[in-house]
Amino acid sequence: MTEDINVFACLDFMRDHSAQYAVAKAQRVYLEEFRKSKKAMLMKCAELEGINTAAAQEREAYADPDYVELLKGLQAAVQEEERLKWLLVSAQAKIEAWRTIEANRRFEGKVTT
Repeated sequence: MTEDINVFACLDFMRDHSAQYAVAKAQRVYLEEFRKSKKAMLMKCAELEGINTAAAQEREAYADPDYVELLKGLQAAVQEEERLKWLLVSAQAKIEAWRTIEANRRFEGKVTT
C-alpha cells in the first residue's frame, strides 16, 4: 500500500504548486474587491446619465456588460483557486495516509517481535 504513495512526490507537488495557488487566491480576492469598485464606477456613470436613485443606478451597474464580464472572471478565478486547493489537500491527505501506514507498520513490527 505504501508503495502506491510516493511521499516525496506529494511534497514536491505541494512545493511546486503552492505559488500557483497563491496567485489564484490573490486573483480571486482582487476581483472580489474590484467588483465593488466597478459597481461604484458604473453607478456613477448611471448618475451622470440622469439616473438619480441608488436602486436604479445599482440595477444599471449590475446589468452592464463590463460588470457581467468581471463576474465571469471572478468565476474562473474561484474555479482555479479551488482546483489548486483540492489538489494540495489531496497531496496532504496522501502524506497523512502514508504516515499512518508507516506508524502501523512500526507498531506491527514491535508486536510480532
